[in-house]
Amino acid sequence: MKNRHVVQTLDYAILALALYVLWLAIYYFSGPDAISAPGETFQQALAFLRSADFWHNVAGTGIAFGYACLIALVGGVVIGVAIGSSRLATDVGEPMLGTLYSIPKITLYPVILLVFGLGMPAKVAFGTLHGIFPVILFTLGAIKNTRGVYLRTARVLRLSPIQRAWTVLVPAALPEIVTGLRIGFSTTLLGTLIGELFASDRGIGFILIRAMEANRVLDIMALTLLLFAFAATANRLLIAVEHRMHRR
Repeated sequence: MKNRHVVQTLDYAILALALYVLWLAIYYFSGPDAISAPGETFQQALAFLRSADFWHNVAGTGIAFGYACLIALVGGVVIGVAIGSSRLATDVGEPMLGTLYSIPKITLYPVILLVFGLGMPAKVAFGTLHGIFPVILFTLGAIKNTRGVYLRTARVLRLSPIQRAWTVLVPAALPEIVTGLRIGFSTTLLGTLIGELFASDRGIGFILIRAMEANRVLDIMALTLLLFAFAATANRLLIAVEHRMHRR
């Protein structure tokens, strides 16, 4: 076990070094007008972390992201279990959901603005729209692939639909549901940030689009680095939970 952790740490170190060298190479060939140097980017990222205005924008993104995550993850699991509990609903709903998921969500943004207006509601709606479909589809697939013996046992025990969903379907499908939650978490974050790019006066997406408009390459790279660090850390924690669920 100890050797495995050592090898894993070494792999991460080699990957980080390779990315750093690649970053330096791109900077060398592209120049400061296209990408900032690694050292300057890390310094600017630290400057952002020490800025009160930056944390004010982080709070704006965090609130919208939290609401969107709550709606997308909880709502996605509930809808997925409800549809997956019925074979007819699964046969009808799964193709429709797959089609809706494949539609580029950015095309729906004008509709979202008309319905929710500018500000927090639009960001939450856009984040939810990105995150809820993966959760529904993964939950639906997990319920669909539940072993038949579990369902037959539930029928023998004469469980109600709610009892069957809570005591049989959800526990049996939990590992795959956690996978859907992990992907839904990432896509919800993406949707929230995209929403801030177009209709917001506060948030990480807002300061990112302002930096892009002014061509402040260093700020763009520093913000991207911070977003990458947050997403990678959160994803790593969710993967650990997912592996634990699969082992159990």
